[in-house]
Amino acid sequence: MLTKFTTDVLIVGGGTGGSTAAIQCARRGVQTIIVSEFSWLGGMLTAAGVAAPDGSELISLQTGIWGEYLKELRSRQKGGLDHSWVSLFTYEPRIGAEIFADWVKDLPNLQWISGQTPVEVLKEGDREVSPKENRITGVRFQDYEIEAKITLDGTELGDLLALGEIPHRWGWELRTEFNEPSAPEAYNELCDRYPVQSPTWVFLLQDYGHKAPEIPAPAVDISQQFSGAWKGYGKQKFLNYGRFPNDLFMLNWPQKGNDYGENLNRLIGSKEEKNEFLKEAKEYSLGFAHFIQTRIDKRYGLAQNAFPSPSDGAFALMPYFRESRRLQGLETIIEADILPMSGGNTAALPRNSQGEVNAIAVGNYANDHHYPGVKFNLQPKSMPWGGRWTGTPFTIPYDTLIPVATDGFIVCEKNISVSHIANGSTRLQPMVMAIGQAAGMAAALCIESNCQPRELPIRDLQEALLTNNHAVIPLLNLPPNHPEWLQWQRYYLDRPEEYSKEGICACSSAFSSEREMGEYFRGTFRKIGENSYRIRLGDRAEKKQIWQLITTRPEVNEKLQHCQNEREISVWGWRNFSGGWFLLEKLVIH
Repeated sequence: MLTKFTTDVLIVGGGTGGSTAAIQCARRGVQTIIVSEFSWLGGMLTAAGVAAPDGSELISLQTGIWGEYLKELRSRQKGGLDHSWVSLFTYEPRIGAEIFADWVKDLPNLQWISGQTPVEVLKEGDREVSPKENRITGVRFQDYEIEAKITLDGTELGDLLALGEIPHRWGWELRTEFNEPSAPEAYNELCDRYPVQSPTWVFLLQDYGHKAPEIPAPAVDISQQFSGAWKGYGKQKFLNYGRFPNDLFMLNWPQKGNDYGENLNRLIGSKEEKNEFLKEAKEYSLGFAHFIQTRIDKRYGLAQNAFPSPSDGAFALMPYFRESRRLQGLETIIEADILPMSGGNTAALPRNSQGEVNAIAVGNYANDHHYPGVKFNLQPKSMPWGGRWTGTPFTIPYDTLIPVATDGFIVCEKNISVSHIANGSTRLQPMVMAIGQAAGMAAALCIESNCQPRELPIRDLQEALLTNNHAVIPLLNLPPNHPEWLQWQRYYLDRPEEYSKEGICACSSAFSSEREMGEYFRGTFRKIGENSYRIRLGDRAEKKQIWQLITTRPEVNEKLQHCQNEREISVWGWRNFSGGWFLLEKLVIH
């Protein structure tokens, strides 16, 4: 017998976007239920084991719940977050799961049900008549039936899109559809072999310091699949790619690694077909773990108790899905929307049919696609900043969250209305978290105003997000704790024609976000090229004397650009032995 509930807002799926949407919606005071498949919330950030977030690492982009999440991680994880060379933030997944669980506990109007997956979407009306006559009214699960005024799809693969027969995409679009320069002119072998990007079943290795428990060999020898995995990197750099604290290593490796893309259409096939794919993907990662142990060093074994049952301890609860079913929304993000303006560092601000800026989330990850064994070239989408390369910022329009002809429904994950090509930038953890916060706020405002998502005034949503310190305009020189932050965010919403393609505003330079934190050193500055900086430490007792200097802080970036060679400098921050860099929090030029 089904247990029935009625709520204002229902979020289905405990992914990064769904979990964040639920937190934001409930914080607004709206009665909210979130239903997840697993015992951890957080999706990619936790249950999928990709606890090395990519993108939005610059201080100016650390806003909203994403900024809160980083602050919580720093306070809970001893030893800081800068351990790997793939990301500036790595942490034990369980810590991330604890943060989401604690946020839920603090919200009495948020109910969390785990261990359930959707089996039917409840709806009324006929989309052929009118959007208002085609409305999602709730979802049935194995043990529950939940009615809601607004339902959000936060599943990893856009399950509600299929169950609710809401028009959506899966796979590639040709160049003729959106005029995307990186899209194929005709369907080809790559499109057939990899209709979507390949998932990865992440696992953690542990350095035991002695012979580790033996990792069983797969039933069929697949070692040849991994031959050359660390070619060009070396064994230790390969392992340090996803280095976590406490001698843990995350394996999410693209080169001859554990990306798995065999017959990907099974993911949207029958339950049996999907389970078959999942079993194969996990076994493939186990084979990769065995290969690493036997080829690198037997002191590396599977981590223990990194994930709860039934993950076998070292393996994530689910694969890291890079692509989902994708909504056909009121607007679709295409490659042109994520690429920088000519001669600039940021993408153009999106506008709706009324000429309003309709941006509701900010991200900056470079366009990255995963097709095992295939090098796929895309239009460049990166910029030099702070001593390293990072992605150029872009925004998500609100209309990409809203179906063309269905009410009572919002998407909040990788399932937004986006092309296959542009999905390579919109799919990353901080971006999806920002999408989730915007979707959760939109749902709450719809309840307060008794309106449908398509009727919600965009400026109302933007104001609510801004007052929660969630950026909607990329401004690279404006840290979120700047006293003029809110003023300049509003300024460009009102005057988008004045927005600089460099993403720079004329904020006061008197304010500084620099902090005397971490380690302190004094040394000699050296500029190597346009955006490459080094320090030679003055302390000869240091075994490694030369470090790359990088920063996420706009004031420090400005100083690095104008510092002269051979100047004595004082630095505060953290050394990253995996990447060979010193992450600057403060710089003083003597």
